[in-house]
Amino acid sequence: MRRIRILAAARRDLTAGYRFYEKQAEGIGRYFLDTLYSDIESLRISAGVHPVCFDRYHRLLSKRFPWSVYYRIEGDEIQVYAVFDSRRNPDLIEDRLTGVREPRGY
Repeated sequence: MRRIRILAAARRDLTAGYRFYEKQAEGIGRYFLDTLYSDIESLRISAGVHPVCFDRYHRLLSKRFPWSVYYRIEGDEIQVYAVFDSRRNPDLIEDRLTGVREPRGY
């Protein structure tokens, strides 16, 4: 079974999403995290079937929130690079992803 590694930038994205939704109503932030982690966990089965964006990253669309998970497959590991609100300007998302550096022994 493939290992999933959520890189630091993606963890920060998840935290920001949690804070945003928790401000909307108590408990929604927790539901957001539960949903996104479930979506990410589904990559153990479905990694690689999602469309490729920005020449390098697969994009998984969340089932319940308008968010996208950007990941790459490196050998037996699935690396999650970013988790974005899909309503953001696509240019901002592309700028962030094309500026991502390779992970350093997390």
